Amino acid sequence: MLEISDLYRRFNGRSVLEAISLRLEPSEYVAITGESGVGKSTLLNLIAGLDRPDRGRLALDGEDYATLGEDALTRLRRDKLGFVFQAFHILPHLTLRQNVTLPLWLKGQGGRRAERQAESLLDAVGLGDRAESWPRELSGGEMQRVAIARALVHQPRLVLADEPTGNLDPTNAARVLKLLGERIRDSGAMGILVTHSPEAAKSADRVLQLTPEGLHG
Repeated sequence: MLEISDLYRRFNGRSVLEAISLRLEPSEYVAITGESGVGKSTLLNLIAGLDRPDRGRLALDGEDYATLGEDALTRLRRDKLGFVFQAFHILPHLTLRQNVTLPLWLKGQGGRRAERQAESLLDAVGLGDRAESWPRELSGGEMQRVAIARALVHQPRLVLADEPTGNLDPTNAARVLKLLGERIRDSGAMGILVTHSPEAAKSADRVLQLTPEGLHG
């Protein structure tokens, strides 16, 4: 379970987020929308542990990580979070199998077992026959499917997606969003999609709007 309570963040004396609260259950997938500049990226960075709130509680499975030290926070991101970005961030010098295996390597898991886990995820996103391909050989939609496989291979508790279809055509965007939602729900993870697109937001179980007054659903 993810619990966010009374979250505040200020920059240069200006309040960006005020009294943000949210609760997610396993297999739940929500979209957060809002106008540009309202603080969607700031909120995602706080949830991801990449920034710290000025006040409030961020708890994953009962552990408040808003006050964790840097080493513990790094371990939490490595072990319990999965990320899908608009720009893919697939490493060009690694094969698709190696890219998807990377989160397992970072956890100290290697060998054939880790490779089989990566291959299983590649198969789940429809790229099982491309494990030895290089990123340069893929389309944008295929790259984003690899990013989803990589985000899920280590069985994270929480998947965070930041405008994951911003660089895709409508057909590939719809395919990627459907896949992302299915994999989050089927794996029992929780998912948060941050997007400015009403169409993308419809792929989630519920849609929340971020405004200067808070988060509304």
